Amino acid sequence: MKKHRQRPFFRALQNYVTFFLLVAFIVSCCMMLFVSTLADSMGLVFTKENVAAAAKLTFGNVLLISCGAATIDYIRRRRMVDRPVKQIMDALDQVMQGDFTVRIAPVKEFAGETGFNEIIQAINAMTAELQGTETLRTDFIANVSHELKTPLAVMGNYATMLRQPKLSEEDRMEYAKSISVAARRLAALITNILKLNKLENQQIFAQPKEFDLGELLCECLLGFEAAWEKKKLEIETDIQDDVRIKSDPELLSLVWNNLISNAVKFTPEGGTIHVSLTADEANVAVSVRDTGCGMTPEVGRHIFEKFYQGDTSHATQGNGLGLALVKRVIDILNGEISVQSTPDQGSVFTVKIRRNGI
Repeated sequence: MKKHRQRPFFRALQNYVTFFLLVAFIVSCCMMLFVSTLADSMGLVFTKENVAAAAKLTFGNVLLISCGAATIDYIRRRRMVDRPVKQIMDALDQVMQGDFTVRIAPVKEFAGETGFNEIIQAINAMTAELQGTETLRTDFIANVSHELKTPLAVMGNYATMLRQPKLSEEDRMEYAKSISVAARRLAALITNILKLNKLENQQIFAQPKEFDLGELLCECLLGFEAAWEKKKLEIETDIQDDVRIKSDPELLSLVWNNLISNAVKFTPEGGTIHVSLTADEANVAVSVRDTGCGMTPEVGRHIFEKFYQGDTSHATQGNGLGLALVKRVIDILNGEISVQSTPDQGSVFTVKIRRNGI
């Protein structure tokens, strides 16, 4: 980029020649007008010597004025143009080398020169965004590596144990079951990563159609019947009848499945899960309430972030992508999602979407 910059000497020479021609033209026109006026009004007669002397004096004045104008323009350009441009180019060179922490200090503005600070503000905003993206990318890679390593390690360890001689049938089945669970967890992680990537890159578009939202909620709820019966959970529903909306049922199924799955997962044995649906002419609201472990306000502020898990011990199954998927789907559908939670008392997730159209 630097090799394309114009050399300062040739640029200064070009500016001087420009000013010389301009001043020569203006002074010559002024002198011709002045001499013509004097000759017409006073009848002055100029000798060859006088004209030659006046021409030399005029040429000297042109040189002096041109030199002064070029010097003033050079100083102006150095302070008002070259210095800010150099700061901007140096900063962009650092960005090209991968340094997104660079920030450009605002320059002193003069009359008629107010554009550089706008460019500087835009570049600073760009580098801040790039720095945030780089941080997210680094965290994403670290989290994915951790989440992939855990099930792979489980599968590797149990596969090695299966090779032991004289292994009992009971142990063999137990090890095979552990490998199967780890494989399903790995498959679910990869599936969620692909879904989230498509949603964030706008490769999945909402396909709205009219359907009964209450029926969809019941279908999703029944999909976890085996899980809630195993934990002896009490299921309560308050679903308004005949609530028809125009939205994408597949994307909404992803939302309800994740919310209900989390409620079942974090509610202890014998707890209660309550699902409600209310609607007015413009909007619908779906709430999923549980009597589970709840969460602190600090955890609640981060639950929609990718790979964030309030249970840092990873004692519960999951990869921290479910609620990130839910949040992205709700954003695509132009809806809202909120959470209210109290530790050891449970959580309430509430989703509001428009009833007609996306």
